[in-house]
Amino acid sequence: MKLVVAVIQDQDSNRLSNALTKAKFRATKLASTGGFLRSGNTTFLIGTEDNLVPTVLDLIRDNCRAREQMVAPVSPMGGNADSYIPYPVEVEVGGATVFVLPIEHFHHF
Repeated sequence: MKLVVAVIQDQDSNRLSNALTKAKFRATKLASTGGFLRSGNTTFLIGTEDNLVPTVLDLIRDNCRAREQMVAPVSPMGGNADSYIPYPVEVEVGGATVFVLPIEHFHHF
């Protein structure tokens, strides 16, 4: 048994959720916030059998894509003014960060 933890951008959340449901995978969605851009993310917790992990990874890969986006800088109030960029910059956002963890026990009550 494995626990797949996938952190994805909010824009890809519904598409991935629908794909997981269609493929009959159960998933728990958690709202989360990214550290770099302080933007909204969704973290999916997906428990699955070891042999189905590649299928889950394929679904994530197919439904969560990276894209270029212009972002306005966050004000350095209370932060480090040395790293403040005063104009919008283009950064790559999206895609997915995925962790696959071994599960010793699984119980469903």
